[in-house]
Amino acid sequence: MNFKDDFPILKNRNIIYLDSGATTQKPQCVLDAIENFYKMHNANPHRGAYSLSIEATEVYENTRAKIAKFINAESPEQIIFSKNATESLNLLAYSYGLDNLTPEDEVVLSIMEHHSNLVPWQYVTKKTGSTLKYMYIKNEYELTREEIKEKITDNTKIVGITHVSNVLGTINNVKEIIKYAHSKGAIVIVDASQSIPHMKIDIQDLDADFLVFSAHKMLAPLGLGVLYGKQSLLDAMRPFIMGGDMIEYVYEQDTTFAPLPNKFEAGTQNVEAVVGLGAAIDYIEKIGYDKIQEVEKEVVSYAREELSKLDYIKMYITPNEANHSAVISFNVEGVHSHDVASILDSVGVCVRSGNHCAQPLMRFLNIDSTCRASFYLYNTKEDVDRLIIGLEKAHKLFSKYV
Repeated sequence: MNFKDDFPILKNRNIIYLDSGATTQKPQCVLDAIENFYKMHNANPHRGAYSLSIEATEVYENTRAKIAKFINAESPEQIIFSKNATESLNLLAYSYGLDNLTPEDEVVLSIMEHHSNLVPWQYVTKKTGSTLKYMYIKNEYELTREEIKEKITDNTKIVGITHVSNVLGTINNVKEIIKYAHSKGAIVIVDASQSIPHMKIDIQDLDADFLVFSAHKMLAPLGLGVLYGKQSLLDAMRPFIMGGDMIEYVYEQDTTFAPLPNKFEAGTQNVEAVVGLGAAIDYIEKIGYDKIQEVEKEVVSYAREELSKLDYIKMYITPNEANHSAVISFNVEGVHSHDVASILDSVGVCVRSGNHCAQPLMRFLNIDSTCRASFYLYNTKEDVDRLIIGLEKAHKLFSKYV
């Protein structure tokens, strides 16, 4: 089945879109859900006693419940809306990290982390006098069990780990990391931004303390993030942003805060994106993760095979396909990634180039940038063929200078 037909932009433009790791395209059903909200239900949730506002509240809160069920959270109150995964991670750094770290404590991250799950912890560890440590990958672009056990110690209080690397596509064994971190008394924050579009997440099975993801990477609109947290931890945390709708009572010199989830959702929220995420979840569940993975495995395996035939291509991926998701980072020998991406764009192929908000990882790999092709359920083998044609053009164009 060709899922491209469900995506208007892929029907209306002659492009091969290989940048779903940054933002997925939106199916018609998501666009329809957003339009219907504005046509039929548009009002501020939680703000009015009139029927239209009550309808908007029901739409908003019903989607929260849908998300909770989607990841098997214990209750909808554990689902917090933010503007993206970045804001969710900053919320955790400020509202949990600043209040729970001492100079004797450690924060442990993987070297694969996106800046969003790295820069806030630099700030927090400097503020609290705690220590920031990294788990480093080995030759096959994976974390070893030995590295995990060496870096996570009795002094570790927070572990931040990406479920899937946005650069390498490596699938980390987060369940094992969580279990080991808990045995040392640490809490674990999982960045699922690159995993939840591609695989089922059962938060109770993982036993993660916090988990974040962005809607726009899983077929939904831009400008919406989701934070899941264990209820006891969320209850104990102070608010990150303050203002309307997150309060209980406000006096001239003091304020009491609303219970979960409102405590962390100050101001008017991006309700259209919440509606779109609900429609995206319906779309994903209708297709099923098994089918999504079947399509992706066929296309990504083909891409790995075809790229490996080009002797001027260096790929940064694990040889273990079972631990590899839908991201392939690569470089053309002697050619800057931006130049390669520009040539690919000239033949209608969209890839990302640069450091992918992962500069520490790039330095660890002794490179400054890569091209990144990231695939999703609407990609085909023919898309890979177009990528190869573009790369051959780029190599031919620059080979005389290399």
